[in-house]
Amino acid sequence: MKFLLILVLLQSIFQNYAQVIFGSCTTPGEQIGICIPLRECDYLFELLQRSPTASERTLLQRSQCGNRDGQVQICCAIYRSENNRQAQPPSVIDEQSQPEQTLSSRNSNLLPQAPNCGDNFADRILGGVNAGKQEFPWLALVEYRRSDNVTSHRCGGTLINNQYVLTAAHCVSGIPLNFRVTGVRLGEWDTNMNRDCTTERNGKVDCNDPHVDVSVSEIIPHSQYSASDNDQLHDIALLRLKSPVNFTQTISPICLPLRQEQQNNIFLGHQLVISGWGHTENNITPNIKQKAILESVPTAECHNRFFSQLHRTVTANQICAGGVNGIDSCRGDSGGPLVMLDMYGSSNYYLVGIVSYGIKPCGLDGWPGVYTLVSAYIEWIEATIRA
Repeated sequence: MKFLLILVLLQSIFQNYAQVIFGSCTTPGEQIGICIPLRECDYLFELLQRSPTASERTLLQRSQCGNRDGQVQICCAIYRSENNRQAQPPSVIDEQSQPEQTLSSRNSNLLPQAPNCGDNFADRILGGVNAGKQEFPWLALVEYRRSDNVTSHRCGGTLINNQYVLTAAHCVSGIPLNFRVTGVRLGEWDTNMNRDCTTERNGKVDCNDPHVDVSVSEIIPHSQYSASDNDQLHDIALLRLKSPVNFTQTISPICLPLRQEQQNNIFLGHQLVISGWGHTENNITPNIKQKAILESVPTAECHNRFFSQLHRTVTANQICAGGVNGIDSCRGDSGGPLVMLDMYGSSNYYLVGIVSYGIKPCGLDGWPGVYTLVSAYIEWIEATIRA
């Protein structure tokens, strides 16, 4: 009886909240889903078999995507967890509740949490081209050595604690046979100098500490990543440093999205920032660290763009951002970070995505970049790192 009453309630207030495109839809949490009968969507149907909270009732209402033959159709999210089984549904956050930490695995204590991470030691004047000398102190350059012993930096990465850098799997898997990953560089700003110095208005010369080159002792791409996969799923990897690094104003870790409200969230309407030494619109590699502001793009919109034109699938484990003419991941590096300022007013930055792929040439209007959604891989990160 309770189920029938709630079903009638859902039908009576149906407002077609979920966007539907040829059977595909977008959930209230901006995840890709399919429009199916409510009974066939396990995690939402389970809400009806107990006493839903006000927030859960709102989720059910906003998940509706139609009514067929008298049956409510629901936008049921498609999840791709690491072992290809259906993951848990997105959490429903009570608007009256305060942010809470998620229950983490055995290695969560190895990951720094605010205020001990994500501190940007700069003026935070965004929207320009060059980053400040002490901006983005978590940014890393991945070092490669050719068979003739020539070294170069061709990917970016993000420092997440004193011994691990997070990067893209495509930066370490399927690379040319004469290349191998040998280290990372931290605390860099201008690749043409060491130390990095600028002359202030008063004529005083201000310098950073010298950058630090650290050898990599272990390369750990995600086990389900395949370099031949056109969709670049599970494009994430960890680099274990040979020795722990000391934190300074130019070397410090980013915060990871460990809180419940940060899970399965693509932060629509929030400003996201990319940084790195990637190719600019003039197809040159700048020597000074670059930055640019992007906005998140709904997953379904991004998927439709890439699938219709390139037959590439964008999943709930990815996030899209950008698509504005001239501003794209060309401003950063593959494997580099997509970050955002804490939504709750602190000065800490959190890692949202890892640069994965985009259209070539980059920076074309209507073509966002695709990033690995870091929150989808927190359990993998925690299970993989060690002291």
